[in-house]
This record gives sequence, structure tokens and C-alpha cells, in this order.
Amino acid sequence: MRSSRMALAVALLGMAMGGCGGTEIGPGGADEPAPAQIVDGWTSCAKEAPRAGEMITETSPPAVKEPTIGRIDPAFTPVAAVICGREIRPGPNGGQEQIATERRAEQIAPLLTALRLPSEQTGGEVACTLDMVIPPWLALLDERGRWLRPHIPTDSCGKPRGEVMDALAEPTWTTVDTRTIRQIESAEAEAAGCAQQWKDLVWADIRNGDAGSAGPGTRPAAGPLRLCVYQVPASLQDGEKPPGDFVYGGPLPAERQAGVLRALSNRRAVADCATPATRFAVLRPLDGRGPDRHVELDGCRRFLVASATGGAQLGQGDDALVALLGPV
Repeated sequence: MRSSRMALAVALLGMAMGGCGGTEIGPGGADEPAPAQIVDGWTSCAKEAPRAGEMITETSPPAVKEPTIGRIDPAFTPVAAVICGREIRPGPNGGQEQIATERRAEQIAPLLTALRLPSEQTGGEVACTLDMVIPPWLALLDERGRWLRPHIPTDSCGKPRGEVMDALAEPTWTTVDTRTIRQIESAEAEAAGCAQQWKDLVWADIRNGDAGSAGPGTRPAAGPLRLCVYQVPASLQDGEKPPGDFVYGGPLPAERQAGVLRALSNRRAVADCATPATRFAVLRPLDGRGPDRHVELDGCRRFLVASATGGAQLGQGDDALVALLGPV
């Protein structure tokens, strides 16, 4: 698959604003990076950078050891560039999936010129924006198939120089490989208008002591609601915020909604119970206005009504309420 111009995807992360500015660090300066490590025999992004574009967390498995990033050695003559990354696209049968991509370009003279620019010194009085631009995972290849990870020169705010970002957007990139990483949203969740995953906030708020103990007492008014039901894997049910996977959902029929709202207005005492739910329901206004309602469909069968002010009211459900929240 070819495109005349690849839109360069970048991650935007929050960064505190601070004064910054400065001058360029010339060749041979104290902060000039060492030469990049040259590796024999490029294979593919799947092998050399299997986690490129992934959001790394403390619980992520160890990453594949990658070569040291550095400046381009004069003895290394790049003839092509490769970008490894991830993106989200529509699934073949609906929904969305995350894929890993490998793209290659060979008209890279402007990119090489930009990569050889010096970094600017940070510090000074120039104000920086709040976003931080993360460039893609980039490798340069020579005619022998060797490759390296080039250092990206930065501006006075510590971001990739604009010349580099502009040059990365210039070449014609050819997509040479894609592979599916995971499903982001199933076709069923998309059709229902529900998120693929949701956290059990009844369990989380009770565990953290964030929910009030008294039920609302009067039946709250509500516009049309959407029902989304989630299943919590057994291994995660005792967690602080157990995540559930979508099971079924859709707009709640009006005749059922009236009964649901009546059930959520009771003042029944909340059971003294510590059994985590395996399934829970989330009721959200179709127009986005009004409180969310969360119901345990088994276990203790409690419910939580979030208020517009940010608090939450805890109540006790029953079999009748659970029956009203069956498949739509």
C-alpha cells in the first residue's frame, strides 16, 4: 500500500510549561552524542522493534534490547529509512483494532540533512508549549543492509527540531508490513455504542470509601439510557478497579427503563457483603447529560448513582433489577 505523503503520527504527552531557549550546540560540543551502534542485517520491525509505538508501563514485559542511538557515522551511508509504529484502524468485520506497521522510504536526502543538524541548548527565556512531541521509531539502512538508530536533534524546548519533523513528512513512505496487535473495540461493542472495556466503579468506590451509604430515595428523572454490560475475568475481580470486557448492550427499551429507575430509587439497606461481581452494568444517558448508573449483576448486587457534583450514592439492588438489565 502506498501513499504520496504519510501523515506522521506523534504522541502528545503533558509537559509543564517552563522558560526555555538557547543556542545551537556545534559539532564536537560537550553534548554531542556518540556514534550510533551499527547493526548487521536489518530484518523487520516485527523482530527489531516489536514494541515500537507501545505505551510502556511499569507492568509491561521487558523490552527487546535495541542498539544504542547516536549520531550518524561518516563511514555509514544511509540509502533508506524505516519507521516502525502502531495505529488504530477499522477492523475487517467492524469495530477497531490496533496494528503494528513498517514503512520504508528511499528519497531521504532532506531527512539526513535535518538529522545532522545540532541540538539547541535548553535554558533561557523562550516560553515552551505544554505538549511534548515524540518522534516515531526510526532506523536508517545502508546498501549492505546494515542499520542504526539515529539521534534526533532537539530544539531549545527539548523537542525534535522542526526541520526533522518536516523532513519525516516529506518522503513517499511505502507500507511494507502490517500485523494485528489486539482488538480495541469489537463490532458488537461498536454497534451497541459501548466501550470495549469499563471498570467496576461500584466495587472501586466502596473499597475506597468514596460512595455515600444512603440511596437517592426518590426516582430521578432521566432521558433515554444506554445499557452496557461487562464481564470481569476471575483473576481480576479482587483488584482495586476490576476491568470488565463488553458482553452486550444497546439503548434500554423505554418500558424497561421505567422499572430500572424505580428500582434505583429504593431506600433498601445496603447489604454487608464483600463478594466481587463477575458482571456489572453501566447505564449512561444517550445525550451525555445526567449521571451514570452502575449496577452489580451478581455478587452483592449493589448499585451506584453518580451525581452531577462528583459524588456517588450507593444503593441495594435485587433480582428484579438484574432481570431488567438483561440483553436488549
